[in-house]
Amino acid sequence: MIPTRQLGSSGIEVGALGLGCMGMSWGYGAAERDEERSIAVIRRALELGVTLIDTSDIYGPYENETLVGKALAGHREEAILATKGGLVIDDASTGAMHRDGRPEQIRNAFEASLGRLGTEHVDLYQLHRVDPDVPIEETWGAMAELVGAGKARAIGLSEPTLEELERAHGVHPVASVQSELSVWTREHLADVLPWCERNGVAFLPFSPLGRGYLTGKLDAESFDDDDMRGRFPRFSAEAMAANQAIVDVVTEVAGDHGATPGQIALAWVLAQGEQVIPIPGTRRIPYLEENAAAAFVELSAEDLERLDAVPAPLGERYPISYNP
Repeated sequence: MIPTRQLGSSGIEVGALGLGCMGMSWGYGAAERDEERSIAVIRRALELGVTLIDTSDIYGPYENETLVGKALAGHREEAILATKGGLVIDDASTGAMHRDGRPEQIRNAFEASLGRLGTEHVDLYQLHRVDPDVPIEETWGAMAELVGAGKARAIGLSEPTLEELERAHGVHPVASVQSELSVWTREHLADVLPWCERNGVAFLPFSPLGRGYLTGKLDAESFDDDDMRGRFPRFSAEAMAANQAIVDVVTEVAGDHGATPGQIALAWVLAQGEQVIPIPGTRRIPYLEENAAAAFVELSAEDLERLDAVPAPLGERYPISYNP
């Protein structure tokens, strides 16, 4: 079993790494999706102590929650189940969506998620994105009502600003913040991560493996037409070639430890603080087991210095037109 960490000040204990389930149903190449195999991955995760299982209503859309619900049937008490609401899909074929943080929308979305997940409560309910047209106090208040009703044990936000965090935290304790963090995505190290540490809030990095790039196993020809990475600037052929310098350092450190580049990338994220609980995604048990083993990799101060010194990546995280 992997070591555990606390989900902020919520009193909820989870494995030091969680499992992001999005790619099982959404975003990364339909050809690799296999429901039976994904269910086996989720159940194996629980055996390894990877107890934080993260999904969202928009993944699929809706299909991922249904899949997770099937996987947790008979295993619900072994998992710390996290889902999200607050985004609404406009066109599933293109992934077009909009934000909707109205209290009535949050309540309806939450109840629909419970139905798909086949559960009476979730352990963590997260606002997928803050709606700029709805005061955060109204959205967060509706989510706090779910905690009061015993339907959610804790609530969190994804990709909030510091101001939004402060305003939400003033209404009801924020248990977690889910944002991107990895060796090549470090924007939150200077502000949001220190805020989380000061306020007893967990930080849940999504894409801690750089959407797979930091494993050293991807190239510009890796992406099917329905793989969203092919549309992201950081995954253009030019950017991937330039960013190989980052992977080279990760690979060198991996060689020193007899580990894989992916394990070193995850170990770096884990080393950013005890409040950090990365949620790498995978659709295969061997990669899940490899990721879980990263919890036992101990990086030296010299290792961290080498990884901290890698060059900034070429390419933005998202296209300008992409605004979830």
